[in-house]
Amino acid sequence: MSKRYTTHISPLGAITLQADAEGLLGVWFETQTTQPEELGQYSPQDPILCLAIKQLDEYFSGVRKVFDVPISALGTAFQKQVWQALTTIPYGETWSYQDLANAIGNPKAVRAVGLANGKNPVSVIVPCHRVIGKNGKLTGYAGGVERKAKLLELEQAQYNN
Repeated sequence: MSKRYTTHISPLGAITLQADAEGLLGVWFETQTTQPEELGQYSPQDPILCLAIKQLDEYFSGVRKVFDVPISALGTAFQKQVWQALTTIPYGETWSYQDLANAIGNPKAVRAVGLANGKNPVSVIVPCHRVIGKNGKLTGYAGGVERKAKLLELEQAQYNN
C-alpha cells in the first residue's frame, strides 16, 4: 500500500493529510496527540488529497456541511463501526458518547465508543468533534479542546461551556 501525504494551512492551524489509492487515511492537526508513524511520499497533487483539501476549505468557509471524499482509515472493525456512525451526526448537532453507543446498537459500550472516538484518524471530516459529554460539556479532543470549541462554533452547535 503506497501512502501519500501533503500539508495544508487551515484556519485552525497546519494539518497533514494522508491517503492511499483507496481513500483518505488521515487528517491531523500539527499539535494533535495522535500522529501517523510513517507518512509516505510527499504528493501535493494527489487527487484524493486535493479533493480533501478542497472540501475542508469549503467546510471552513461555511459552504460544505457533508464530506464525500473517500475514506480508507485503518482500524479495528469496532473502530470503523464507530467512525462510520460519527459521519451520521448532522452538521451543527452534537451527540453524547451514549448517543453514539446507541447508534451502533451497543448501548453498554460507552467507554469503548469513547476510546474509538479518540482514535479517529480523520479529524474534521469524520466529525468526532461533534461528540460531547452527557452533561453537554466539551470533553477531550486529540486536536485540542480549543479547536473542538471552534469547530462547534463554526457549525453553530449548542453545548455547555
